[in-house]
Amino acid sequence: MGARRLGREIALQLLYSRDYAAGEASALMEMVFDEAEPGTAAGRAFSDELVRGVLENREAIDAQIAEKSKNWTISRMARVDLNILRLAVYELLYRDDIPKNVTINEAIEVAKKFGTEESPAFINGILDEVASALPDKEPLAD
Repeated sequence: MGARRLGREIALQLLYSRDYAAGEASALMEMVFDEAEPGTAAGRAFSDELVRGVLENREAIDAQIAEKSKNWTISRMARVDLNILRLAVYELLYRDDIPKNVTINEAIEVAKKFGTEESPAFINGILDEVASALPDKEPLAD
């Protein structure tokens, strides 16, 4: 598994844990990393960036999700799906180094592993709506 996929999966577990356990982000992060499969330093660093980015921008991220969710309120969404959406919307809005299609595909793959049978289609639908309202990202120069 690539470092970024591992980072996304660990970030999801941490955000999910925060929904149910009051605790310091760094303490929860250490617990999740201790229980996760061994990963690279790059995966850990990427996970840390994602979690901090989502937490710092959660209000704006949730507003995007709520705006693009037809017939669903955030409070009705499964916590796993919501946190996958939060991670992906963070990437779409704030990470210029990750192409939109990569973000969406990665979110769908994480949803297949951690969500329900309906999760990938649900997440794809909302992320397509968010992404379509954003300009294309410029490819990074070598």
